[in-house]
Amino acid sequence: MSFFRKSLTVVEAPCPESERVSVGVVGVGQMGRHHARILAGLGHARLVGIADLNLEKARALGAEHGVGAFRSADEFPLDTKAVVIAAPTPAHHALARSFLNRGWHCFVEKPLTERVDDAEEIIALAREKNRILQVGHIERFNPAVVEMARQAKEPLFIEASRLGPYDPRVSNVSVVLDLMIHDIDIVLALAQDKVVRLDAVGGRVLSSQEDIVKATLYFSRGCRADLSASRVSLKKFRKIRVFQKDAYMSLDYSERSLKVYRKKRDPLTSLLDVKIERPRLEKNDPLETELRHFLQCVREGKPPLVGGSHGRDALELALDIRKSMRLHSL
Repeated sequence: MSFFRKSLTVVEAPCPESERVSVGVVGVGQMGRHHARILAGLGHARLVGIADLNLEKARALGAEHGVGAFRSADEFPLDTKAVVIAAPTPAHHALARSFLNRGWHCFVEKPLTERVDDAEEIIALAREKNRILQVGHIERFNPAVVEMARQAKEPLFIEASRLGPYDPRVSNVSVVLDLMIHDIDIVLALAQDKVVRLDAVGGRVLSSQEDIVKATLYFSRGCRADLSASRVSLKKFRKIRVFQKDAYMSLDYSERSLKVYRKKRDPLTSLLDVKIERPRLEKNDPLETELRHFLQCVREGKPPLVGGSHGRDALELALDIRKSMRLHSL
């Protein structure tokens, strides 16, 4: 499928220090820490600094990786070429706008922004400045997702469930924008079609925002997708199933595993006429693959797999789900 590539493995040749992409990380939350750790070990990156309003935390992380710590990215070295924005979502718009105006390439964690209008502005600015704008929808780089998408052909029905325990860190964010948005992005990429109708129901159980949501999406060419997201589950459960004319695929995000059930003949006479395939998948870390891809796009000037428009589309549909849900709340 056009939104995916058969293989996302980037083979890196030895890179002189002078040719590495100088990149900084803004935000030292959970994702920012992982970004810094991976970038510090990549052969085509030179981690130039960590920035956070909490300078003490930035210094602690900077010390781990032997780089400078700053209260603001304004203090990053002059030769900085790119930045990873892992700050809270409300800060994404202003940060990305500032960095793009400086001529820095931007990797922005999902969701891209809080508002669609702000996302549009960032997309236009990246285009004007001829800079890379990649959005951190990490599941696109899950090797099981890459293989599933390669085999997907005009899905008829998609079912995605993403459940997990309550996390106070994200209690101020709707579960739609925290968890469901991952599957929204994947479903849009698989269907490659326009949503013409949606139904949604949800409720606030443990926080002031929606903690459990179910949404049904109807696409113009007939595909239907059922999405469930919850943070009131005792265990993590993250799976997606795709049904199409010739096959049924079942994917476990957490285990990065995929099973494909394919008809040997038509009509079926028994389950013996169903072949079960377990594709051989690449063993890689999706976040590392995602960052390698970003660096490659910066070096080669090619558009990223998950660009600003993909981030905007996922955000817009997520906000539409929330808007619809208010009419059908629990």
